[in-house]
This record gives sequence, C-alpha cells and structure tokens, in this order.
Amino acid sequence: FLVSFSAGFIHTCGGTLKGWNGTIESPGFPYGYPNGANCTWVIVAEKGNRIHIVFQSFAVEEEYDFLSLYDGHPQPANFRTRLTGFTIPPPVTSSDSIFSLRLTSDFAVSAHGFKVAYEELRSSSCGNPGVPPKGIRNGTQFNVGDKIRYRCVTGYVLDGHSLLTCVTSTAGVSVWDFPVPICRAEDTCGGTLRGSSGLISSFDLPSGESPGTAGGGGAGGLGSSRECKWTILADPGDTISLVFTEFQMEEKSDYLEIEGSKQPTIWLTGKNIPASVISNKNWLRLHFVTESNHRHRGFRAQYQGKTQLLH
Repeated sequence: FLVSFSAGFIHTCGGTLKGWNGTIESPGFPYGYPNGANCTWVIVAEKGNRIHIVFQSFAVEEEYDFLSLYDGHPQPANFRTRLTGFTIPPPVTSSDSIFSLRLTSDFAVSAHGFKVAYEELRSSSCGNPGVPPKGIRNGTQFNVGDKIRYRCVTGYVLDGHSLLTCVTSTAGVSVWDFPVPICRAEDTCGGTLRGSSGLISSFDLPSGESPGTAGGGGAGGLGSSRECKWTILADPGDTISLVFTEFQMEEKSDYLEIEGSKQPTIWLTGKNIPASVISNKNWLRLHFVTESNHRHRGFRAQYQGKTQLLH
C-alpha cells in the first residue's frame, strides 16, 4: 500500500488501508522522514465499525511539519486536529468507518517521524483510552460495561474523573463516560470543577494560594510556572457552557487555551470579551498561561452544565 516517488521536491506516499488492524509509519521511520513530504493515509473499516488509533511514537518538527487528522475522507469539513512536536498524542477514535492522516513537511529540518497502530472497533467497544503522562491505569478491558481506574505517580495530582466506564450513548455508540484525566505536578495551579454551575477566575492567584473558584477549586497558586490548568466536568450526556464576564490579556504574553468544544482547540488573547464556549461532550479543559506580572491580567468566567433533552 506504500507508494513513494519524488517529483521535484515533493515526496508523496500513503495509500488506502483495510483490515481489522495494522500499523502506519512515516516514510523512513525511525531515521527521519523526507523534506517536502505530502503523504495521505486513508483507513477504511467495515460499515458500522469505527477506527481506533494509538500513537506508539511521535516526533515531528514543531510548528513546521504537521500530521493532520481527518474524521472521514481528507477534506476540510472532516478536519479534526493538527499534531506537531515531540509529545505522544492521546488515542483517537473515529465517529464513522473512515479516518485519514496527512503528513506534510517543509524543506528543512525533519525528525524521527511517527508510528501508529490502528484497529477496527465493533459497536460494543470503546477502545483503549490510553494513559496520560505521569499516570497509571488499572483495567485492560474496553467494552460496554467495563471500568478502568486512573491514578498518578508520586508528586502528581489527578485532575478529572479517576473512574471511567464504557457506556452506550443516546446515539447508540460505545463511549467512555468521562475524558481521560490528566496528572498535574503537586505544586502547580489548577484543579477540577464539578457541579451544575460555578465561577472560574485567574485573577489574584499569588503563589501558594488557591484559585478563587466556586463550585470546586484546586490547590496551588500560579507559582513560578505562570500557568494554570482546570478541568470542568458535567454529568455524562450533558454539555457545558462557559460565559466570560472579564477578559484582560496582553497579546504577546498571555493566552487562554480551551479544549473540548466543537473546534479541537480555542486560543484566546487580547482585551475583547470572547464569545461563549459550548462543550462538545461533558467536559472542558482550560490552560491559562501568563508571562506578565500584572495581577490585573487574566479572565473571569461562569460555567453551567446543560442537560441534553432527548427528542
């Protein structure tokens, strides 16, 4: 299935893959992929099945070379996320029976590349959700009714839900009821927020004090790392709306990154109050980074869980 040829500076490769499982490697792995690469792999499962992808190795020149993931055929409407850098990404599950990957590289430095394992998921399987950095997972079965539990190594605290259960969603799809938690160093800022509503604020987070959050706070102030991570959790099947009431950021030195909405990642900065953010599932993750020492820089927002009405 691998086709490689050089036309000018462009190195094209990839192909269509079928079968219950297999692996995909970037060309030349692990000795480095070519410059000017444009490679697309399309995985096709049996109708009614989904595709589950687990990254085994990942090293792609940061911000110059990219691996783009598409939930379906490789066209803009199906774009899910763009990966770059040297951190192994978490597993990904398609929503239907086709999933695509596209590697693009520039004409300079390359890196080791990537290796992924893929498998078809029957409708009763949630797939392997992976293990977060500094995390430990108990449980090796991933079908409907199975439970897995997470904890963190010494020196790290767990943000999120420690127990995940494979359930059948209202759409009849097997899904984990909560996202995989993250493990955060004990002395860093952040926490897990639960409850039907609450406040989340980055203001006045001196080192060592708790963030001023109602509805569940977190331990640790901003400290020397000048960053803060929060996870907001709602009940399975619900969504979360996040409404900003204050927003003051220096464009070059402060930003707020949000994961879990329809867009894979929202990146906010500046002094305009952003539009409300609605989660895709029952969670949102917020990552606030500041390089300015100005204590009046940051954001304040209100979150609310919304029950999805079944029609």
